[in-house]
Amino acid sequence: MARIIGEVMTRDVVQAHRETPFEDVVRLLDRHRISGLPVVDDDDKVVGVISGTDLIRRQAARSVDHRARRLRVPALGRSARRAAAVARAGTARELMSTPAVTVHPEQRIADAARVMERHGVRRLPVVDEEDRLIGIATRRDLLRVFLRTDDEIRQEVLSVLASPAVGLTAHEVAVSVRDGMVTLEGAAPHHGDIPLALRHTYRVDGVVGVVNSLTSGLC
Repeated sequence: MARIIGEVMTRDVVQAHRETPFEDVVRLLDRHRISGLPVVDDDDKVVGVISGTDLIRRQAARSVDHRARRLRVPALGRSARRAAAVARAGTARELMSTPAVTVHPEQRIADAARVMERHGVRRLPVVDEEDRLIGIATRRDLLRVFLRTDDEIRQEVLSVLASPAVGLTAHEVAVSVRDGMVTLEGAAPHHGDIPLALRHTYRVDGVVGVVNSLTSGLC
């Protein structure tokens, strides 16, 4: 059974509000030894995220802004104006990245991992149906699920294939796993069993790929 975000997320979330001063944000990150946090409004709805990258961007922008003002160089263009705003950011609202990339607790961990990879983020605020913050899922949380032994993955694949949803026994399909790569070999009773077996195997947490060596005797 594929695991979902609600099973691994942290419910006690360190968060900031839009008017939280920059210095307090830094203190929160340092005190809790985290590299980022969500920003919420008065209804606990996620409006943005602050990461270590945002803090580094602010410090870099401050350095450039200070040098430009000292040399009396005019700031030109939209990007320059944004950089100046970041440099002077005094609250979480001015510093955060928006819109926030969020997930729901019932989403599959594998899908959340793909979202994280696609957006290049290390944490995902978890929200309810009304977009209110209920937890946080970090890259470390997701990795704990994927750090499974090949034997654990193999046993679950065998169980999934033997379930009523697929109906293939160990006598019909041989399963081998190496570094998360699953190979399916054997003869399926019907041709339609093959895509079904592949689809359900790929959904098992920890599976990074599937090699199909299945054949079928009937159409």
